Amino acid sequence: MKLTEKKRYLIAGIGNSVFGYSVGLMLYESFSLRFHIIMISVIANILAISFAFLTYKMFVFKTQGNWVSEYMKCYLVYGGTAVFGTLLIWLFVDFFKWPFWISQLIVIGITMVASYFIHRIFTFIKISKDHGK
Repeated sequence: MKLTEKKRYLIAGIGNSVFGYSVGLMLYESFSLRFHIIMISVIANILAISFAFLTYKMFVFKTQGNWVSEYMKCYLVYGGTAVFGTLLIWLFVDFFKWPFWISQLIVIGITMVASYFIHRIFTFIKISKDHGK
């Protein structure tokens, strides 16, 4: 059975979420007495985004070359979706008075779908060899 790009993205997204959550917990448990939570969060995010980049590049979108460019674009996408997600949670909780856990679930769903399309058309865009001709 051949997995479609969307199914590969879903599989990678679940794996990336588990990886990122686990790394964050392990770093917090290991270093919270020595390092500030912001430092732990920065390290966890660098590791999680790097892992996600590799799964998307090699498993989901299967692009060739462009490692540095795609890696930097991946950071732009995650930074943008983080800001967007934070604004949505603020809107849902403070203005609509929805519980945080429901708001967070909705935002995860929205940002997961949005990041798929952004990665597909921006981060891991496949440029044909006859591009520009």
